[in-house]
Amino acid sequence: MTQSSIWWLLAAGAVAIELITGTFYLLMIALGLAAAASASHVGASSAMQFIIAALVGSGSVLVWRSIKKKQPAPLAASVNSDVNLDIGGTVQVEHWQPDGTSTVSYRGATWSVVHRNAQAMATHTAGAHRIVEVIGSRLILEKI
Repeated sequence: MTQSSIWWLLAAGAVAIELITGTFYLLMIALGLAAAASASHVGASSAMQFIIAALVGSGSVLVWRSIKKKQPAPLAASVNSDVNLDIGGTVQVEHWQPDGTSTVSYRGATWSVVHRNAQAMATHTAGAHRIVEVIGSRLILEKI
């Protein structure tokens, strides 16, 4: 068996383990192993193949890690409209209780609601409100 075949088998093994575990970093290691296989095809020495595998594998891991660190943190599910389709929906509030809560009918059920700015009771007026967050069975609203 040639050295390039061994490198390709190692790369395929890393991809197979990645598919089982879901660890994306193993794909970066597989890139390094594939680079070593390519180096073997062009006649690089064994030492050079190991160096290429280490540099490409670890370099791609470091690049991927820096890309992931630059991305913003994901929104919490309670305020993410991609997760909770109620975010952005509108409800009609008839009146507010003195404690800053109310109940509304939304999607065929009665929901407990609070205003986003619970401290400023002066801003609590009846009318149309938009859902900005869902916490359990309570809707957090803002005036439209």
